Amino acid sequence: MKNATLRVILVILISVLIGYYFGVNKVTLDWKNYKPSLSIINKQPPPVLSNVDFSVFWMVWESLENKFYDKNKLDPQQMLNGAIVGLTQSLGDPYTVYLPPQQNNNFKQGLAGQFSGIGAELGIADEQVIVIAPLNGSPAEKAGVKAQDAIVKVDGVSTNGWSVSQAVEKIRGPKGTEVILSLVHKNTKKSEDVKIIRDIITVKSVEGWVKKIKYQKSNIKNEIQILEEDQKCDDCPKVAYIRLSQFGDQTNKEWTYLVNSLSLQIEKNPSAGSGQGVKGLILDLRNNPGGYLSDAVFIASEFLNVGKTVVLEEGHDNKKNLLVTRKGLLTSINLVILINKGSASASEIVAGAMMDNNRATLIGETSFGKGSIQMADDLPNGAGLHITIAKWLTPKGNWVNGKGLKPDIEVKLDDKDPTHDLQLEKAVEELIE
Repeated sequence: MKNATLRVILVILISVLIGYYFGVNKVTLDWKNYKPSLSIINKQPPPVLSNVDFSVFWMVWESLENKFYDKNKLDPQQMLNGAIVGLTQSLGDPYTVYLPPQQNNNFKQGLAGQFSGIGAELGIADEQVIVIAPLNGSPAEKAGVKAQDAIVKVDGVSTNGWSVSQAVEKIRGPKGTEVILSLVHKNTKKSEDVKIIRDIITVKSVEGWVKKIKYQKSNIKNEIQILEEDQKCDDCPKVAYIRLSQFGDQTNKEWTYLVNSLSLQIEKNPSAGSGQGVKGLILDLRNNPGGYLSDAVFIASEFLNVGKTVVLEEGHDNKKNLLVTRKGLLTSINLVILINKGSASASEIVAGAMMDNNRATLIGETSFGKGSIQMADDLPNGAGLHITIAKWLTPKGNWVNGKGLKPDIEVKLDDKDPTHDLQLEKAVEELIE
């Protein structure tokens, strides 16, 4: 009996040893036979970087290829993208970024005005992915996403350490699909899961109107009603309104078409005198995340006869003034500008230009505070490289970065009564009075 037991134990030991032997040798064989899916070319750095020792980089690369246990995860293209992303992140500037091909395509689609997603402009603040502004009528806005919301998770995955482009890539997707964002609203600590169904987002940069205003002054609260075309009021004054939602590929074209139309209506109803005249123009830059610098200068030039629109600082004591570039049609009309915490970048340039040239009254809330300019380059593989090339300052030298523009008249929206746009009503009141 003892001999039989001993034989069983020996058989088990031999089986274990054989399994171990073949297992180890199979792993060794896998390692020896592993070849990366892409060959590595152009290892040599350009001459300008000839004093940089890249040997450690390639040593790490080859060590990962030879020693990392899960060969299925060794994707040379992803490794290269990760290395370049790390290179840009080492500068500590959230707006200097490398966009792999898909992310670069997403960025271009946004500026072109059409993409599939939730319709929210994203940014980085305090090392968190935040919502700069949800687009009007977008799935994000309808789901309750608000400017300054922090996105802490996307579909249950933490956004810690993500760049804007990474967040955009994960949040965008085919029309009709669902994405779950874990949001922390401003001045709160607890996160809230919000389900959003993606849709085709078409962003029209510019829209506007000229409408009659029924205004009744009161000691308690002034009553303001913006009338529709079919509502008659012979003695009511008029106000012009332009909403500018972004500075994208079609902005200047859309702006020119609308302003030409509105200017004809304004000329027929001059603001001089009383009664039916157009009292002024409201330029609504709320939740405008920005875009092209050239567009900002173009828009600012619509309202200024001469002078500076913005100052670029391309290093220490190297400043460049960007002046009015054309003859505008709205240089004499009374102007009020609406801003909020979702107004960023190019929209802050326009608002800052009007403020410093004493051209407009700013109403609303303090803007986002993005005071840098990026140059976007397309790379041969379809990727993009965005590099911060300058600061921008208002004409009087104010750098808004991180602090934003403070309005002349601060007005907050009443979340309990969304039917009344208190900021717009205040702008109307300012023009009429």
